[in-house]
Amino acid sequence: MDGSVSPSSHGGGEGIGKGWQALGGDKALPFEFRALEVCLEFACKSLEHETSTLEKEAYPALDELTSKVSTLNLERARQIKSRLVDISGRVQKVRDELEHLLDHDMDMAALHLTEKLACYQSAGQSSRFDVEKEASELEERSIKEEEEEEAEEGGAGGFSPNTDELEILLESFFVQIEGTLNKLSTLREYVDDTEDYINMMLDDKQNQLLEMGILLSTATLVLTCGITVTGFLALNIHIPLYDTPPGATFWRATGGIVGGSVALFLAAVLCYKRSGILP
Repeated sequence: MDGSVSPSSHGGGEGIGKGWQALGGDKALPFEFRALEVCLEFACKSLEHETSTLEKEAYPALDELTSKVSTLNLERARQIKSRLVDISGRVQKVRDELEHLLDHDMDMAALHLTEKLACYQSAGQSSRFDVEKEASELEERSIKEEEEEEAEEGGAGGFSPNTDELEILLESFFVQIEGTLNKLSTLREYVDDTEDYINMMLDDKQNQLLEMGILLSTATLVLTCGITVTGFLALNIHIPLYDTPPGATFWRATGGIVGGSVALFLAAVLCYKRSGILP
């Protein structure tokens, strides 16, 4: 992806030094902490970069969609929402893992691999002095294995390193990933607001089409009534109306039909307005 980043581009080594200075430690950072910090820094920087890129593309596209609803703009909005869901899921997963580590001291203690190894080695060396030198080689080996197992069990149960330094390190990345998640949440709200606005616009257009359909149907009905009256007058049946001069009678009949149709149409529209069908 174009938004990919490399650890060197964000100063992975400098980030480790600054992070350890923030912890206030003068001693060398353990290897497992260095590896953890590099991984977390790369993940946070990558997700933050993708979020910034998405923001730069999303806001103009959504603003253009609100000004002009078209198939192209709707497709762009759909792609933006799909990317937003994907990035939000990954950011949320990283945040949940960091929160899980911060809430469980045992998991943080398990990350102190260097101290745990030193503790096990110290327990193994101390157990050697407890072996009786006068015992036979077989008994010595058996006793040594038993004491080593007891030492390992005791070391595993009593191993409780100081997790304050690791907790501060994890909290710094937790704050960073929380900020990225807040940006995505704001963008998601903007997308939802845009969708609501578009739906309102479409509903308004649909209502206008329905109103036009009602007016056209009413006009068609009134016109049909006028045509029916015209057809009735055109029947080849002798009535007293035909005995009058044709000029004046034709225009009076035509005016009556047209005027009656218009009056009927206006009466129907007024009825629609009173009943709330038309605004």
